Amino acid sequence: MKIVVIGGTGLIGSKLVPKLREQGHEAVAASPKSGVNTLTGEGLAEALKGASVVVDVTNSPSWEDAAVMNFFETSTRNQLASEGAAGVGHHVALSVVGTERMLASGFFRAKMAQENLIKASSIPYTIIRATQFFEFVKAIADLSTEDNKVRLPTALIQPMAADDVASAVGRIATGSPVNGTVEVGGPEKFRLDELVRKSLAAHKDPREVVTDPKARYYGIEVSEKTLVPDDGARLGETRFETWLTQSAAKAAAGTHTP
Repeated sequence: MKIVVIGGTGLIGSKLVPKLREQGHEAVAASPKSGVNTLTGEGLAEALKGASVVVDVTNSPSWEDAAVMNFFETSTRNQLASEGAAGVGHHVALSVVGTERMLASGFFRAKMAQENLIKASSIPYTIIRATQFFEFVKAIADLSTEDNKVRLPTALIQPMAADDVASAVGRIATGSPVNGTVEVGGPEKFRLDELVRKSLAAHKDPREVVTDPKARYYGIEVSEKTLVPDDGARLGETRFETWLTQSAAKAAAGTHTP
């Protein structure tokens, strides 16, 4: 089966494409690097020839409100139009758990617009909403740092490894469209402040995490369950402690590679 992965060279796409190829599928990594630009439409029709499934794991290069909305709306419209012309039978898009609860953010308003375009299309689809990735915990800390203190609320979060996200996307992409939304998350729930505290300690980062109920997450006010999936979510297997250990080992190996 030919599966075109839009954003195939990014964090999730670069993990997904090899997984699909290992299963015997013809997986195409489509991105501006390979001559496929979903904003301009360049190379899209050619890439989708003979494709059964299109997986969209792209992200906007800018989080500025107007830019991110333009990215997801334009990119999604171009993909769906080209898929209709090519006879694609399944559109799979990666979105975010809690999107509808974070519409104070321009990014999440854009993700909601993307989801709505997919639902309104005639292409059979599956929207996958994933929780935050382990790989972005440091970015959360960095964004919340002021005067060497990291201020975070105690909201629950259920993060997962990017590799588990890619595996989940691969399983769903090779199955039948659900014409609805599937949630995926990690195997454990943490308090947001606790999660970042664990991450900083593992990296010997001296910053102090300050628990602040009024602190924000990416500039968004979050409640207890804003960031966690419903009970029926499909869960990854990788625990955060395991991922931290593996990441440290990879970093050390990279440091000592001649």
